[in-house]
Amino acid sequence: MESALLSASRFLPSQNREVVGLPRSFQSLFYGRPVFNKSILRRDISSRHGGSLVVTSVLGKKVKRETVIPDPDYRIPIVLLGAAGGLVYTNNLLPAAPIGLLGLLLLFQTTRVRFVFDEEALDVKIGDQLQESGENVFVGGENRWKYSTFVNWELWWPSFPILVYFKETQTKPEGQVHFFPVIFNGKQLYDVMVERAGPSKTSGPKQS
Repeated sequence: MESALLSASRFLPSQNREVVGLPRSFQSLFYGRPVFNKSILRRDISSRHGGSLVVTSVLGKKVKRETVIPDPDYRIPIVLLGAAGGLVYTNNLLPAAPIGLLGLLLLFQTTRVRFVFDEEALDVKIGDQLQESGENVFVGGENRWKYSTFVNWELWWPSFPILVYFKETQTKPEGQVHFFPVIFNGKQLYDVMVERAGPSKTSGPKQS
């Protein structure tokens, strides 16, 4: 998991879409004042992820999208720590040790690591103050990748996301693969990845 953990020291609400026809006028969701158009029907699409409003188009014009930060999710480290505890209880100390250590590491990283989806790129930052995470210790370069360089991505597994994978050409022209444990709200992560990087081919969370 080369990019999954970054390093021990450094190291996703439902989508709501609305389509509005504009035969004469409507109240702009973005500017809060009337906009008039008598001849053309256009779409205004808005999405809310992780408490941040993302406006992708207003009257057919590209609008700056707000930053989206999926909420932390502690389910994976809790499951790992629970499994380790069960192994200790049944006196299986050898497998319990690495599973428990992994669970502790992911628990620590969940409190610190944030995926920040800004207007043009995915950025990995640290802490509530969103400090820079520095250079990637495995492949070099910043932990920031432009959506335009994404070749493909997947979320494994839809019902209980464990890993998010993506391949980008920013680090290397031939493509660089990254794996991260899903220590964020899986639904929020999936929604913003679809909205910013395009739809995934095979994966997607179950709709509630």
